[in-house]
Amino acid sequence: MKKIALVDDHVLVRTGLAGIINSYPDYTVLFEADNGKHFIGQLNPSDLPDMILLDVSMPEMNGFETACWLKENYPQIKIMALSMLDDERSIIQMLKNGAMGYILKDISPIELKKAMDAVHDKGIYINDIMFSNFVHTIKNGFQEPQDEYQKLINLPEREKEFLKWLCTEKSLKEIAAEMHLSPRTIDGYRDNLFEKIKVNSRVGLVLFALRNELVKL
Repeated sequence: MKKIALVDDHVLVRTGLAGIINSYPDYTVLFEADNGKHFIGQLNPSDLPDMILLDVSMPEMNGFETACWLKENYPQIKIMALSMLDDERSIIQMLKNGAMGYILKDISPIELKKAMDAVHDKGIYINDIMFSNFVHTIKNGFQEPQDEYQKLINLPEREKEFLKWLCTEKSLKEIAAEMHLSPRTIDGYRDNLFEKIKVNSRVGLVLFALRNELVKL
């Protein structure tokens, strides 16, 4: 049996998820928690969960902080992020903090099972939130890692700096202020990178930066 921990501050959400997960023949809910601190307090090193379904927004200790703590202390526990919102910055931050899947709370039970199986068996779950970036990459032709890395090397230093800022939670307006540039110039950087890297979203740019180790997970 694959053991799951549920961490969400909404009791009804946890109860519903627990009922669905316990109905799967190969999964069981090990325990539930209403925030990161509560989760850490319940962890038993001799009986760890295989996976955690982790809410992004919680009081006291949120999903970002909890994922970061898990990456440092129990990296073997696989993390699936849960959210009500399809928000690029949340997705980026959760990926950086160790999540290998990001699902919305209105997901169907069938899709939930598919997502959990993918994270447990393959290490990552790719859904519609990130899939368009991979389709775009395929349409533009597969690129060998060294070709991609060459693209990174050839980028101007300011565009590399902008890429690093994209991997944070800051908005484009906030990045413009940090780089002492106008929002229009920042939009130009983004559009240039879309064309050079052959992606069409901020998530795609962040995945490129992570793959080529411009920033570290």
